[in-house]
Amino acid sequence: MDNKKPAKPAVKKAKPAAKGAVKATGKKAAPGGAVKAAAKNADKNGLRVLHTPTADLSVSGATLIDVAKVAGVSPITVSRALNQPHLVRPNTVAKVQEAVQQTGYVKNMMAGALASNRSKLISLVLPTIATPIFADMVEAASDRLTQAGYQVLLGLSRYEAWREEVLVETILSRRPDGVMLTGTLHTDITRRRLQLARIPVVEAWDMSPSPIDMVVGFSHEGVGHALARHLVERGYRRIAVLSADDPRAERRNQGLQAELARMGIAVAAVQTMPPPTTMQAGREGFTRLLALAPDIDAVYCSSDTLAHGLMIEAMSRGLQVPQQLAVIGFGDLNFAAHTHPPLSTVRVDGRNIGLVAAQAILDRIDGVTADTDTASRVFDTGFELIQRGST
Repeated sequence: MDNKKPAKPAVKKAKPAAKGAVKATGKKAAPGGAVKAAAKNADKNGLRVLHTPTADLSVSGATLIDVAKVAGVSPITVSRALNQPHLVRPNTVAKVQEAVQQTGYVKNMMAGALASNRSKLISLVLPTIATPIFADMVEAASDRLTQAGYQVLLGLSRYEAWREEVLVETILSRRPDGVMLTGTLHTDITRRRLQLARIPVVEAWDMSPSPIDMVVGFSHEGVGHALARHLVERGYRRIAVLSADDPRAERRNQGLQAELARMGIAVAAVQTMPPPTTMQAGREGFTRLLALAPDIDAVYCSSDTLAHGLMIEAMSRGLQVPQQLAVIGFGDLNFAAHTHPPLSTVRVDGRNIGLVAAQAILDRIDGVTADTDTASRVFDTGFELIQRGST
């Protein structure tokens, strides 16, 4: 352990984030001075500052030795109390925790990572957070990983493979203990980097016969097949597609069109919209579909949000759903059962996908070896078609 006194951290002057913001300076202030000054300035600008018991503490670069001195124990005891509290007497753990609060000590995760070869970071790459469809997956995965002592590092690819490639390069430089991606379509460089990283990798929200490592999700083509059969069984023949321009939505579209073709039916019209999907895009997309095929009697939308917007536009034109136009979406978002009429859709268990993906990564970290059989590395969580009033 390094017994040298920690170097006094340099404080750079920061640019103000907004009018009235308090500037950071390198001057040493009396305890609580910065907070009081901030409160005074905030009052002038009509703002209020919440003062808490720890607000007077500054980030002083406290070390394990500082905590040990305040707690009256040895540094090794502090280390055990923080990392293996079950090995330390409860009253000693309490003393150490109180000393941590007093000194403002923050555990050096980088030092721990060097010692254990573990960063305790799991990276999750999503295409967007602008749509709620991934929310359950992220929340469930994050909860499970946090429970196991890991933290989630989130990156957004914006549905662009090149951006994902850059993200993965940056993420791997942080030496994560695992990576969770959305989808199975990546650049060759991304696949190669992840294969060479020799860490657990899960591709979620999809299926693949040749995953990078493990895959957890469902068949988008299978969803398309089920949608086509549902609409035809309900008597619809002039079927159109309103879809976001993203690869997984496109695979659902292909599945729907292939199944319709097998039954001798051609899709009446297809309109794609840039992601992420919105209700406004649903309204505009329906207007474009009508210009392409005015006599359509059913529309599949690649998301519930698009479907909701389309239904609003249809009703504004005096069209009755489903009497004159059937509408079906994808995702079973929390509003789908409450539209008028209730929206038929496809339910995907995002929470289960997140839990299974997180557990697969944790199992691999804990030494469960990868099976060479691809089937054992593929977790199909399935989907469910929900029929409601809109079809």
